[in-house]
Amino acid sequence: MIELLKKLMLTHGVSGREDKICELIRKEVEPYCDEVTVDAVGNLIAHKKGNGKKIMLGAHMDEIGYFATHIEKNGNIRLHSIGGINYTSSAFGAVVSENGVYGVLVPNAGADSPKEENVYIDIGAKTEKQARAKVKIGDAFVSAPSIRRLSGNRYIGRPFDDRVGCLVLIEALKAVGNTDNDLYFVFTTQEEVGSRGARPATYGIAPEIAIAIDVTRADEKGTQHKLNIDLGKGPTIKIKDGSVICSSELLGEMREIADANGVKYQDEMLSDGGTDTSVMQIAGKGCKAGAISIPCGYIHTCNEMIDLNDVRGAIRLATLICERI
Repeated sequence: MIELLKKLMLTHGVSGREDKICELIRKEVEPYCDEVTVDAVGNLIAHKKGNGKKIMLGAHMDEIGYFATHIEKNGNIRLHSIGGINYTSSAFGAVVSENGVYGVLVPNAGADSPKEENVYIDIGAKTEKQARAKVKIGDAFVSAPSIRRLSGNRYIGRPFDDRVGCLVLIEALKAVGNTDNDLYFVFTTQEEVGSRGARPATYGIAPEIAIAIDVTRADEKGTQHKLNIDLGKGPTIKIKDGSVICSSELLGEMREIADANGVKYQDEMLSDGGTDTSVMQIAGKGCKAGAISIPCGYIHTCNEMIDLNDVRGAIRLATLICERI
């Protein structure tokens, strides 16, 4: 499991440029399903055919990052952010382009606080000509990917959001046993810029039930305990967030399945934020929608944190839902 997670984490895939991560996932899932397709917006859809309920599980492949917008005479590269960037935590961090060009994200000298309009990428070029030999306008950069074990089951790195969700989806697909359910495992594009991939995927599949698998914010050390979500205490079952109120009927079924099979879980009740769950719920004629989340500390920073116990629990819960609903 860890080796696959490392491969997923270290593969480039900013929103709108998911080709490399899509190809990696395709090779992993093809032996375990009846059909694999990629739709017009790049969603990877792995289908395990059945005559029962049509169930869609989704995890997004994309990650936050930057597009190069302008190259200055001194070789600095100006940028446009893709998704929600925390520039304070990202400042002076390493970045890498889809073509393997490394650089540093640097705030302008004297900038009070780092933000999109006053930061640039320094790739070590001294002139515009040198920079243009390695980078062109529109090239995509991400914070340099990494994964490292800390104590016990804790790992830091990026982008756990949402490559760990992709891992859960892949492992659940592999583990699902005999079931009559018609199962669609969907690896979506462009979630970080408005869940753009999940909408057409859900519309095309028209599931009866849709479940998103993503990360959720965990309470962090040194802060007030506000979310009641902890690392290591199991995946969460979403009740609501800032974009969706999940199906109460599906919520009850998910809890019953977890309780009956000894899967530890936490309730997820957020006042803001959102995932693909919201567009899954209302795409086309709509469906019963819910979400399984992996608690994650320091989301959208250079060092997100997870606990493998939560990942294992999410895989078990997703597998059971496919088999038992």
